[in-house]
Amino acid sequence: MTGVKRRFAPSDPVADTSLEVLARFVRLQVAERGGGRGLVIGLSGPQGSGKTTLAGQLRRRIDASGMSVVALSLDDFYLRRAERQHLAATVHPLLLTRGVPGTHDVDLALKALSALRRPGEVRLPAFDKARDDRLPDSEWRVVRAPVDVVLFEGWCVGAPAQPEAALVRPINALERLEDPQGVWRRYVNDALANRYPPLWQALSALIVLSAPGFEVVHGWRLQQEVELRARVTASGGDASGVMSDAALARFIQHFERLTRYLQQVLPARADVLVSLDAERNRTAVQVRPGVWGRRNDGRNA
Repeated sequence: MTGVKRRFAPSDPVADTSLEVLARFVRLQVAERGGGRGLVIGLSGPQGSGKTTLAGQLRRRIDASGMSVVALSLDDFYLRRAERQHLAATVHPLLLTRGVPGTHDVDLALKALSALRRPGEVRLPAFDKARDDRLPDSEWRVVRAPVDVVLFEGWCVGAPAQPEAALVRPINALERLEDPQGVWRRYVNDALANRYPPLWQALSALIVLSAPGFEVVHGWRLQQEVELRARVTASGGDASGVMSDAALARFIQHFERLTRYLQQVLPARADVLVSLDAERNRTAVQVRPGVWGRRNDGRNA
Protein backbone atom coordinates (compact mmCIF):
# COMPACT_ATOMS: atom_id res chain seq x y z
CA MET A 1 0.00 0.00 0.00
CA THR A 2 1.42 3.37 -0.98
CA GLY A 3 0.36 6.96 -0.56
CA VAL A 4 0.39 7.63 -4.32
CA LYS A 5 -2.78 9.34 -5.47
CA ARG A 6 -4.74 7.40 -8.05
CA ARG A 7 -7.55 8.11 -10.44
CA PHE A 8 -10.35 5.60 -10.73
CA ALA A 9 -12.01 3.86 -13.62
CA PRO A 10 -15.34 2.01 -13.38
CA SER A 11 -15.10 -1.56 -12.16
CA ASP A 12 -15.23 -4.43 -14.64
CA PRO A 13 -18.74 -4.33 -16.19
CA VAL A 14 -18.98 -8.13 -16.33
CA ALA A 15 -18.92 -8.37 -12.53
CA ASP A 16 -22.19 -9.76 -11.19
CA THR A 17 -22.22 -7.87 -7.88
CA SER A 18 -20.10 -5.44 -5.92
CA LEU A 19 -19.26 -8.25 -3.49
CA GLU A 20 -17.95 -10.41 -6.31
CA VAL A 21 -15.80 -7.52 -7.57
CA LEU A 22 -14.25 -7.26 -4.09
CA ALA A 23 -13.77 -11.03 -3.79
CA ARG A 24 -12.14 -11.17 -7.22
CA PHE A 25 -9.88 -8.29 -6.25
CA VAL A 26 -8.71 -10.14 -3.12
CA ARG A 27 -8.17 -13.39 -5.02
CA LEU A 28 -6.11 -11.52 -7.59
CA GLN A 29 -3.94 -10.00 -4.86
CA VAL A 30 -3.20 -13.51 -3.60
CA ALA A 31 -2.47 -14.77 -7.12
CA GLU A 32 -0.15 -11.84 -7.82
CA ARG A 33 1.94 -12.77 -4.78
CA GLY A 34 2.04 -16.46 -5.50
CA GLY A 35 -0.02 -17.37 -2.44
CA GLY A 36 -1.38 -15.88 0.75
CA ARG A 37 0.52 -16.29 4.00
CA GLY A 38 -1.24 -13.53 5.86
CA LEU A 39 -1.91 -11.13 2.99
CA VAL A 40 -3.54 -8.16 4.75
CA ILE A 41 -6.40 -6.35 3.00
CA GLY A 42 -7.46 -3.14 4.75
CA LEU A 43 -11.13 -2.18 4.83
CA SER A 44 -11.72 1.43 5.89
CA GLY A 45 -14.91 3.43 6.27
CA PRO A 46 -16.71 5.75 8.69
CA GLN A 47 -18.47 4.52 11.80
CA GLY A 48 -21.63 2.57 11.09
CA SER A 49 -20.89 2.22 7.38
CA GLY A 50 -21.15 -1.58 7.44
CA LYS A 51 -17.47 -2.52 7.48
CA THR A 52 -17.94 -5.49 9.81
CA THR A 53 -20.89 -6.79 7.79
CA LEU A 54 -18.99 -6.42 4.53
CA ALA A 55 -15.89 -8.07 6.00
CA GLY A 56 -18.03 -11.02 7.09
CA GLN A 57 -19.63 -11.35 3.66
CA LEU A 58 -16.26 -11.07 1.95
CA ARG A 59 -14.72 -13.60 4.33
CA ARG A 60 -17.40 -16.16 3.49
CA ARG A 61 -17.02 -15.54 -0.24
CA ILE A 62 -13.23 -15.95 -0.12
CA ASP A 63 -13.47 -18.96 2.19
CA ALA A 64 -15.79 -20.65 -0.31
CA SER A 65 -13.05 -20.34 -2.93
CA GLY A 66 -10.78 -22.54 -0.82
CA MET A 67 -8.61 -19.91 0.86
CA SER A 68 -8.22 -19.59 4.62
CA VAL A 69 -9.26 -16.13 5.77
CA VAL A 70 -9.61 -14.27 9.08
CA ALA A 71 -11.49 -11.03 9.66
CA LEU A 72 -9.99 -8.67 12.25
CA SER A 73 -11.32 -5.38 13.57
CA LEU A 74 -9.16 -2.46 14.64
CA ASP A 75 -11.74 -2.01 17.41
CA ASP A 76 -10.52 -5.18 19.10
CA PHE A 77 -7.14 -3.57 19.64
CA TYR A 78 -8.41 -0.68 21.76
CA LEU A 79 -6.35 -0.06 24.85
CA ARG A 80 -7.82 -1.45 28.04
CA ARG A 81 -9.96 0.96 30.02
CA ALA A 82 -7.29 1.23 32.75
CA GLU A 83 -4.73 2.21 30.11
CA ARG A 84 -7.03 4.89 28.73
CA GLN A 85 -7.69 6.15 32.25
CA HIS A 86 -3.94 6.60 32.62
CA LEU A 87 -3.79 8.57 29.36
CA ALA A 88 -6.72 10.68 30.51
CA ALA A 89 -4.94 11.50 33.77
CA THR A 90 -1.52 12.19 32.28
CA VAL A 91 -2.19 13.59 28.79
CA HIS A 92 -5.79 14.75 28.27
CA PRO A 93 -9.20 13.73 29.67
CA LEU A 94 -10.66 13.10 26.21
CA LEU A 95 -8.33 10.13 25.77
CA LEU A 96 -10.54 8.13 28.11
CA THR A 97 -12.92 7.74 25.17
CA ARG A 98 -12.01 4.83 22.92
CA GLY A 99 -11.75 5.12 19.19
CA VAL A 100 -9.42 7.85 18.02
CA PRO A 101 -5.81 7.13 17.03
CA GLY A 102 -3.74 6.94 20.18
CA THR A 103 -6.30 4.70 21.92
CA HIS A 104 -5.25 1.49 20.12
CA ASP A 105 -2.52 -0.97 21.03
CA VAL A 106 -0.64 -0.75 17.73
CA ASP A 107 2.11 -3.14 18.87
CA LEU A 108 -0.48 -5.80 19.74
CA ALA A 109 -2.06 -5.42 16.29
CA LEU A 110 1.31 -5.76 14.56
CA LYS A 111 2.12 -8.87 16.60
CA ALA A 112 -1.22 -10.42 15.67
CA LEU A 113 -0.72 -9.78 11.95
CA SER A 114 2.79 -11.22 12.13
CA ALA A 115 1.62 -14.31 14.04
CA LEU A 116 -1.07 -15.03 11.43
CA ARG A 117 1.70 -15.58 8.86
CA ARG A 118 3.43 -18.32 10.90
CA PRO A 119 2.32 -21.89 11.66
CA GLY A 120 0.62 -22.40 15.02
CA GLU A 121 -2.30 -21.22 17.12
CA VAL A 122 -2.89 -17.47 17.38
CA ARG A 123 -4.92 -15.82 20.13
CA LEU A 124 -6.76 -12.74 18.91
CA PRO A 125 -8.09 -10.06 21.30
CA ALA A 126 -11.69 -8.92 21.52
CA PHE A 127 -13.15 -5.69 22.86
CA ASP A 128 -16.50 -5.58 24.68
CA LYS A 129 -18.12 -2.26 23.77
CA ALA A 130 -20.94 -2.81 26.23
CA ARG A 131 -18.38 -2.89 29.06
CA ASP A 132 -15.98 -0.48 27.33
CA ASP A 133 -13.04 -2.78 27.97
CA ARG A 134 -11.02 -5.52 26.33
CA LEU A 135 -12.09 -9.04 27.19
CA PRO A 136 -9.80 -11.07 29.47
CA ASP A 137 -7.10 -13.03 27.63
CA SER A 138 -8.88 -16.27 28.50
CA GLU A 139 -11.82 -15.19 26.30
CA TRP A 140 -9.80 -14.32 23.21
CA ARG A 141 -10.55 -16.36 20.11
CA VAL A 142 -8.02 -18.86 18.82
CA VAL A 143 -7.32 -19.43 15.12
CA ARG A 144 -4.98 -21.78 13.31
CA ALA A 145 -2.25 -20.05 11.31
CA PRO A 146 -0.93 -19.43 8.78
CA VAL A 147 -3.92 -17.99 6.94
CA ASP A 148 -4.01 -16.88 3.32
CA VAL A 149 -5.86 -13.60 3.84
CA VAL A 150 -6.49 -11.22 6.73
CA LEU A 151 -9.36 -8.73 6.31
CA PHE A 152 -8.46 -5.85 8.63
CA GLU A 153 -11.35 -3.41 9.07
CA GLY A 154 -11.62 -0.19 11.01
CA TRP A 155 -12.93 3.35 10.76
CA CYS A 156 -9.47 4.93 10.41
CA VAL A 157 -7.52 2.12 8.73
CA GLY A 158 -5.00 3.70 6.37
CA ALA A 159 -5.45 7.20 7.81
CA PRO A 160 -2.61 9.70 7.28
CA ALA A 161 -1.90 12.50 9.74
CA GLN A 162 -3.43 15.90 9.08
CA PRO A 163 -1.30 18.94 8.25
CA GLU A 164 -0.41 20.83 11.42
CA ALA A 165 -2.22 23.96 10.22
CA ALA A 166 -5.50 22.04 10.06
CA LEU A 167 -5.43 21.44 13.82
CA VAL A 168 -5.53 25.08 14.87
CA ARG A 169 -9.27 25.74 14.66
CA PRO A 170 -11.75 23.56 16.60
CA ILE A 171 -14.14 21.71 14.33
CA ASN A 172 -17.06 21.29 16.76
CA ALA A 173 -18.27 22.07 20.28
CA LEU A 174 -16.31 19.19 21.83
CA GLU A 175 -13.02 20.54 20.57
CA ARG A 176 -13.93 24.14 21.31
CA LEU A 177 -15.05 23.53 24.91
CA GLU A 178 -13.00 20.51 26.01
CA ASP A 179 -9.83 20.88 23.94
CA PRO A 180 -9.40 24.65 23.50
CA GLN A 181 -5.59 24.44 23.39
CA GLY A 182 -5.59 21.56 20.93
CA VAL A 183 -3.67 19.17 23.20
CA TRP A 184 -5.94 16.21 22.51
CA ARG A 185 -6.18 16.64 18.76
CA ARG A 186 -2.41 17.10 18.44
CA TYR A 187 -1.83 13.93 20.47
CA VAL A 188 -4.17 12.05 18.11
CA ASN A 189 -2.43 13.51 15.08
CA ASP A 190 1.04 12.75 16.43
CA ALA A 191 -0.04 9.14 16.98
CA LEU A 192 -1.14 8.94 13.35
CA ALA A 193 2.13 10.44 12.17
CA ASN A 194 4.47 8.36 14.30
CA ARG A 195 2.86 5.17 15.62
CA TYR A 196 0.37 3.97 13.00
CA PRO A 197 2.48 4.01 9.79
CA PRO A 198 4.01 0.54 10.49
CA LEU A 199 0.49 -0.85 10.82
CA TRP A 200 -0.70 0.74 7.58
CA GLN A 201 2.47 -0.43 5.83
CA ALA A 202 1.45 -3.99 6.68
CA LEU A 203 -1.53 -3.60 4.34
CA SER A 204 -1.15 -5.15 0.91
CA ALA A 205 -4.19 -3.29 -0.40
CA LEU A 206 -6.87 -0.91 0.83
CA ILE A 207 -10.64 -0.99 0.24
CA VAL A 208 -12.41 2.24 1.20
CA LEU A 209 -16.11 2.73 1.89
CA SER A 210 -17.20 6.27 1.03
CA ALA A 211 -20.25 7.81 2.73
CA PRO A 212 -22.34 10.53 1.05
CA GLY A 213 -21.42 12.92 3.87
CA PHE A 214 -20.60 13.19 7.56
CA GLU A 215 -24.20 14.02 8.39
CA VAL A 216 -25.38 10.46 7.73
CA VAL A 217 -22.71 8.95 9.99
CA HIS A 218 -24.47 10.00 13.20
CA GLY A 219 -27.60 8.13 12.13
CA TRP A 220 -25.60 5.05 11.22
CA ARG A 221 -23.77 5.08 14.53
CA LEU A 222 -27.01 5.62 16.48
CA GLN A 223 -28.48 2.54 14.83
CA GLN A 224 -25.42 0.54 15.89
CA GLU A 225 -25.84 1.57 19.51
CA VAL A 226 -29.57 0.77 19.50
CA GLU A 227 -28.79 -2.70 18.12
CA LEU A 228 -26.02 -3.21 20.69
CA ARG A 229 -28.35 -2.26 23.53
CA ALA A 230 -31.00 -4.68 22.24
CA ARG A 231 -28.51 -7.57 21.94
CA VAL A 232 -27.06 -7.05 25.40
CA THR A 233 -30.48 -6.71 27.01
CA ALA A 234 -31.86 -9.77 25.22
CA SER A 235 -28.92 -11.86 26.42
CA GLY A 236 -29.35 -10.68 30.01
CA GLY A 237 -26.00 -8.89 29.97
CA ASP A 238 -24.92 -5.62 31.56
CA ALA A 239 -25.89 -2.76 29.23
CA SER A 240 -24.59 -0.01 31.51
CA GLY A 241 -21.75 0.73 29.10
CA VAL A 242 -24.10 1.23 26.15
CA MET A 243 -24.41 4.94 25.36
CA SER A 244 -27.56 7.01 25.63
CA ASP A 245 -28.57 9.17 22.67
CA ALA A 246 -27.06 12.25 24.35
CA ALA A 247 -23.82 10.44 25.14
CA LEU A 248 -23.64 9.17 21.58
CA ALA A 249 -24.07 12.67 20.16
CA ARG A 250 -21.03 13.76 22.16
CA PHE A 251 -19.15 10.58 21.30
CA ILE A 252 -19.53 11.17 17.56
CA GLN A 253 -17.82 14.54 17.88
CA HIS A 254 -14.59 12.75 18.82
CA PHE A 255 -14.52 11.35 15.28
CA GLU A 256 -15.84 14.26 13.24
CA ARG A 257 -12.48 15.82 12.43
CA LEU A 258 -10.87 12.68 11.07
CA THR A 259 -14.04 11.36 9.43
CA ARG A 260 -14.39 14.52 7.36
CA TYR A 261 -10.68 14.52 6.53
CA LEU A 262 -10.62 10.86 5.52
CA GLN A 263 -13.60 11.32 3.23
CA GLN A 264 -11.42 13.82 1.37
CA VAL A 265 -8.08 11.99 1.24
CA LEU A 266 -8.65 8.22 1.45
CA PRO A 267 -10.38 7.76 -1.92
CA ALA A 268 -7.15 8.79 -3.66
CA ARG A 269 -5.20 6.25 -1.57
CA ALA A 270 -7.58 3.36 -2.13
CA ASP A 271 -7.13 0.35 -4.38
CA VAL A 272 -10.90 -0.15 -4.41
CA LEU A 273 -13.43 2.59 -3.67
CA VAL A 274 -16.96 1.54 -2.67
CA SER A 275 -19.56 4.32 -2.78
CA LEU A 276 -22.49 4.16 -0.34
CA ASP A 277 -25.83 5.94 -0.30
CA ALA A 278 -27.55 7.18 2.86
CA GLU A 279 -29.06 3.73 3.45
CA ARG A 280 -25.59 2.12 3.22
CA ASN A 281 -26.36 0.46 -0.10
CA ARG A 282 -23.28 -0.06 -2.25
CA THR A 283 -23.97 2.06 -5.31
CA ALA A 284 -20.64 1.79 -7.15
CA VAL A 285 -17.32 -0.02 -6.95
CA GLN A 286 -14.31 1.60 -8.59
CA VAL A 287 -11.09 -0.37 -8.95
CA ARG A 288 -7.67 1.17 -9.43
CA PRO A 289 -6.80 1.20 -13.15
CA GLY A 290 -4.62 -1.66 -14.32
CA VAL A 291 -5.58 -4.11 -11.57
CA TRP A 292 -7.38 -6.59 -13.80
CA GLY A 293 -4.84 -6.28 -16.59
CA ARG A 294 -1.67 -7.01 -14.61
CA ARG A 295 -2.08 -10.79 -14.86
CA ASN A 296 -5.46 -11.43 -16.42
CA ASP A 297 -8.81 -9.69 -16.66
CA GLY A 298 -9.82 -10.84 -13.17
CA ARG A 299 -12.57 -13.17 -14.32
CA ASN A 300 -10.59 -16.25 -13.37
CA ALA A 301 -8.82 -14.75 -10.36
